[in-house]
Amino acid sequence: MNSRTPRSHSDRSGRSSRSRDSSRTRDSERSGLTREQRKEATRRAIVDAALHLLAERSFTALSLREVTREAGIVPAAFYRHFESMEALGLVLIDESFRSLRDMLRGARAGKLDPNRVIESSVDILIDGVQERREHWLFIGRERNSGVTVLRYAIRTEIRLITSELAIDLARFPGLNTWSGEDLNILASVFVNSMIVIAESLEDTTDPTTVAEIRRIAIKQLRMITIGVAGWRSS
Repeated sequence: MNSRTPRSHSDRSGRSSRSRDSSRTRDSERSGLTREQRKEATRRAIVDAALHLLAERSFTALSLREVTREAGIVPAAFYRHFESMEALGLVLIDESFRSLRDMLRGARAGKLDPNRVIESSVDILIDGVQERREHWLFIGRERNSGVTVLRYAIRTEIRLITSELAIDLARFPGLNTWSGEDLNILASVFVNSMIVIAESLEDTTDPTTVAEIRRIAIKQLRMITIGVAGWRSS
């Protein structure tokens, strides 16, 4: 079944049963926790429930009642953790981009093979998307549509990541003489390419398709680096 295909009535019934079971499990798991730990566990359950539901729909189509039912709490309890659905959306954006930043920082911390920088970069990206597919589905769907405040927040996060990457690029030989404007443009090209590659991976787990996406991505990044070598910054 395609992840965006509407569920049948029987699917919804099954989900309701699973939600009740998971609610009972969560209640039993929380029984030995402190008040603060229970509060954080409930907040985490709301975020996880929203991410799970957003695999099938846009944020604008998501209701508070659906999220709380999936999380196993009453609707009134939602407001103990979030002021509104938009506030929840902003938390989802922060969490989604935190995983992206962690992935990029991990690459800069030494996970890249110095002899295969492009290939290693693509492999890290693919692994990151597959480990946090729900985050990428959410970002990909909401960055060009949906709630205005979420679109703005996503674009702000992308600009921050681009600025951070531009600072890193300035440390590379040959790029340390580039202007700040040119470094930011190059960083933007890399970040946008990465997002496009990630979005192409969202709806597939087929190894053959993933391998083809990887091949094209490596070729695309090689083309960019060839252009970089011939550019004279001013």
